[in-house]
Amino acid sequence: MTRQRRPRRPALRGLFARFFALVVGAVVAAGLIVGMQVPLLHPSATVKLTVAPIVATSTGASSLVWPSLGSAALVIPTLGVERSWNNRVVPIASLTKMMTAYVVLKKDPLLIGQTGPCITVSADDVASYESLYQEDQSSVVVYAGESLCESDLLNGLLVHSASNYAVLLANMVAGSTTAFVAIMNQTAASLGLTGTTYADVSGFDPDSVSTALDQARLAVLLMKSPLVRSIVDQPRVTLPDAGTVDSFTPDVGTNNVIGVKSGRTQAAGGCDVMAMTFKLGAKTRTLYAVVLGQEGGDLLGPAGAAALALANSARAVEVPHVHVFRATTSLGTIGWGSRRTSFGVAATTRISWSHRQRSLHVSVRMRHFSRAVHRGEIVGWLSVHATTTHRLALVANGDAAPLTLWQRLR
Repeated sequence: MTRQRRPRRPALRGLFARFFALVVGAVVAAGLIVGMQVPLLHPSATVKLTVAPIVATSTGASSLVWPSLGSAALVIPTLGVERSWNNRVVPIASLTKMMTAYVVLKKDPLLIGQTGPCITVSADDVASYESLYQEDQSSVVVYAGESLCESDLLNGLLVHSASNYAVLLANMVAGSTTAFVAIMNQTAASLGLTGTTYADVSGFDPDSVSTALDQARLAVLLMKSPLVRSIVDQPRVTLPDAGTVDSFTPDVGTNNVIGVKSGRTQAAGGCDVMAMTFKLGAKTRTLYAVVLGQEGGDLLGPAGAAALALANSARAVEVPHVHVFRATTSLGTIGWGSRRTSFGVAATTRISWSHRQRSLHVSVRMRHFSRAVHRGEIVGWLSVHATTTHRLALVANGDAAPLTLWQRLR
C-alpha cells in the first residue's frame, strides 16, 4: 500500500504572503509618488484687490441754471429727462414756425437732397412779403416769376425765420393760412400739447401761445427728421434769387449747438429752443433747452444766453456719470504666495450712475480655492451699486496652483 504525500501548505502560504506584500508595497509606493504631486494641505487661495475708488470726475453744478425771468424747460429724450420751470402759457413768437414746418413735413415728407413740390411766386406773394417787411417781421425777399420749392422754403423758414415763407408753405399745403392754422391746432391737440394754441403761421400774432415744455416736446419730434436737423444746423443758407441769409438762432455752429429755433416780439420777449449735442460714453446724445419771455437788448441775445446756461448746467447736473469696467484691466490677484494670477471682469461693461451720487460703490465676493485656479475660470463676482445693482463675473487671467509635496521637498 502506497503512502500519499501531504501538500506543502506552509510553502504555498509563504508564497502568497510574499506576493501580497509586494502588491501592498507597490500600492504604497504609488501612493507616495502621487501624494508628492498633490498639493499639501493649504488654506484657501488669498486675494489681493486693486479696485480703486470710483469717483465722479466732476461734481457738476448743484442745480439747473434756470433763467431769472420768463419760463423754461429742459428735455433729454434718451435719458428720460423732462424738467420745467415756471411753465405757463405765453406768446411764443417765431417758435410757432416749428409747428408750421412739422405740419408741412407731415403732409409732404422730404429726405435730404429732395426738393419737394415747387411754386411760382406771384405778384400777390411779392405784395405779402412787402407787407410783412413793413410790419418788421423777419422775411426773405421774393420776386414774381421765381420758382421756390418746399426744400427752399423750409430752409428760409427755419434758418432765417422767414414769415413770408411760412405763408407760402401754408398756401402750398392747405390752400390758405386759415385752413393751415386749423391743421396746426388739430396737430397740437393730437400730440398732447395741451398748453398750445396757434392764431397764425408765423407767431407774430400774440395769440399764438404755448408753454416751454410743450415747445421742447415739439422740438424733439421735429428733430427726428434728418432733413430738419441738417437745416437748423446751418449758420446761414443760400436761397434762390434772395442769396445768402443768416440764421437768427443763437450759438448755432458753436458750443455743440445744432439749432433749433428762436423768436422775438414785444409780446413774447426773447425765445429760444436750443438743441445741443453731448457725449455720454461712446454715444452722442441731444438735449433741448427752451427759454421764453427773456428781456433786454435785442431779445435774442439774452434768450440765447439763458438757453446756453441752462443747457450747460444740464450736462453737469442731469447727465449721469459713466464708468467703464474693461476686460483688459486687472482688479486684483488670486493665488498662493508668489504663485498668483490676476483677474478682471469677464466682459467690458459700461455703467452709468446718477449725478446725485458722488462715487460708485463696489463690493467683491470671491470664491474659495484650495486647489488650482485655471485661466478663464470664474473666481468671484463684482457687485456695482449704481442706479441699479450690476453683478459682473470675475475671471482668472492665467493659471495658479499651490506647491505640491514633491515641489516642497526639492
